[in-house]
Amino acid sequence: MTPIKLRAVTKRFGETTAVDAIDLDIPAGDLFFLLGPSGCGKTTLLRMIAGFSDPTSGTIHFGDDDVTHRPSNKRDTGMVFQGYALWPHMTVRQNVRFGLEVRKVKKAEMNQRVDEALANVQLTPYAERKTNQLSGGQQQRVALARALVIKPRVLLLDEPLSNLDAKLRLDMRQQIRDLCKASGITGVYVTHDQHEALSMADQVAVLNAGQVVQAGPPAKLYRRPANRFVADFLGETNFVTGEVTGTEGTSIVLDTAIGKLVSAAYPDDLPQGGSVTCSIRPEAIQLVDAAQATGKPNTFNAKQQRLIYLGSLAQHRLAVGDQELKAFELNPQPANEGDQLTCRVDPADVVILRD
Repeated sequence: MTPIKLRAVTKRFGETTAVDAIDLDIPAGDLFFLLGPSGCGKTTLLRMIAGFSDPTSGTIHFGDDDVTHRPSNKRDTGMVFQGYALWPHMTVRQNVRFGLEVRKVKKAEMNQRVDEALANVQLTPYAERKTNQLSGGQQQRVALARALVIKPRVLLLDEPLSNLDAKLRLDMRQQIRDLCKASGITGVYVTHDQHEALSMADQVAVLNAGQVVQAGPPAKLYRRPANRFVADFLGETNFVTGEVTGTEGTSIVLDTAIGKLVSAAYPDDLPQGGSVTCSIRPEAIQLVDAAQATGKPNTFNAKQQRLIYLGSLAQHRLAVGDQELKAFELNPQPANEGDQLTCRVDPADVVILRD
């Protein structure tokens, strides 16, 4: 298994800086996601890791090997493209075998590896079909088999599910993760889809304007976003502005538009005093019985403005004075618009952002 190390990797196109001095350590065997909106630099970064484009400055290492300026065909990577890039005049077997033929693998070993690759992606019955006779999901699995059969050090995936319909994307997420983890190959996966990243990744780097704004395990990024951009990009959230007024034990006390809030999730370098912004996820807002909430921190009353009932889930639109909030409730109880509701948020779910 091969770790990847990027140090101060920068890419400029004329006066435009597409990737700005990025440092990343991608552990061996991880499925690592580069996540961000269009134009954030994630595909440019992937192309530099692949060797399709040289960085303007900085270095890229695969393990102990400096591959910064090594040609793409000398890096021992497998690539899965957004558009699959299959040869329509070839059969499934011929597409998967192609990379092994280029590497002049002996015929007996080649046939064995192709058979194993097709079995791994459950395409053995389709081995002699032309790729244009397959569904989108089947074509995607051919592309995966072709990339994995060469046993690369690094597997690179450039938005591989974006051309599939919603249901097929859901099915393919787990298949891709299972294949990558079973192979033990280090994978770098580019997407703008937060759900793909949260459900598949070992670690995620969120990019914006050519820089990594936060990196780490998906759950940490979701529950403890470092700043407003990450909180807003990864799922839905409520932003509440407040003033730091003191402390209670190891927690921070805030005066906000929805009343006094206590936060147990804040940056180590949080300045004392001044205005801050909090992120509160909709599912963190609990609708509780008023009597049971008495005396507990972060309890407030809200007026229900709108209710969207989805069976197992209800989406509430609430108002606390001029502050609007979203709240998600599992197994919802009957409620009407205009009702007064008692809400509570755990201090661990009031996340103070750096900016």
